[in-house]
Amino acid sequence: MKFLKLLTFFAMSFLMAQQGTRFVYQVTMKLDSTNRDDIKTEIANLDVNAEKSVFYGEKRLQRDSLFKRAFETKSFNFDRTQMESLRSRIDFIVEKNFKTGTKSFKTRIARDNYLYTEDRTMDWKILPETVKIGDYNTQKAEVNFAGRTWFAWFTTDIPFQDGPYKFSGLPGLIVKVEDSKGDFSFDLKETKKINNIATFEERGATITLKRKDFIKQELKFKQDPGSFMTNSGRGRGRNESNPQERKDRENRMKEDAKKNNNPIELE
Repeated sequence: MKFLKLLTFFAMSFLMAQQGTRFVYQVTMKLDSTNRDDIKTEIANLDVNAEKSVFYGEKRLQRDSLFKRAFETKSFNFDRTQMESLRSRIDFIVEKNFKTGTKSFKTRIARDNYLYTEDRTMDWKILPETVKIGDYNTQKAEVNFAGRTWFAWFTTDIPFQDGPYKFSGLPGLIVKVEDSKGDFSFDLKETKKINNIATFEERGATITLKRKDFIKQELKFKQDPGSFMTNSGRGRGRNESNPQERKDRENRMKEDAKKNNNPIELE
């Protein structure tokens, strides 16, 4: 217990001295189980300060900056190609509150914002295997979480009990974590100081659910995305004067759902 308190003290001192730190991860994903050669790679950031951490996709930050400039300049003539290039497979934000120990998962379904608090713990098993990854001396750990077995390599060189996505609770920063099937991996590529951690403005109200209820809602969307475009908070009252446009949009969403059949959480 004294060790954990001491570790927390050093971690907070480390972060306070730097105001904020951004850990940049490369995220590799195999989202289509029927085509394992289709590998998606994106950059994601873990921003941390003394109070919390925020994990999000770099494209989400770029996209939000684009919208912010548009609202400031009153110019909404977006280049379609540019917007498509900023579509992210990391379409969620994970926020960890160090004081309360809670993890919040935020995402959108159709046009509505959703939030739930993670209700599962991670019971890590620290293994004897060690390896040097880049400049860091790391040790291996294993956990079963959300239907997958995960292997993580953490370093006490950065005495901070956090990591990408929902991963946390090891005696040092997670430098690398991957599942046993090789479907997902998060690899630390860069560390840099920042003045402030990223913040995101959610357009519209946020619907807060229990995790299990969110999963049900997400499943409904995958089965019938068109109904969400009509019935979601910002979909109601929308002018659907172009039936072909709506049909094309629904077909795109259905096709995306078919290709994204291998989620990071299986349970």
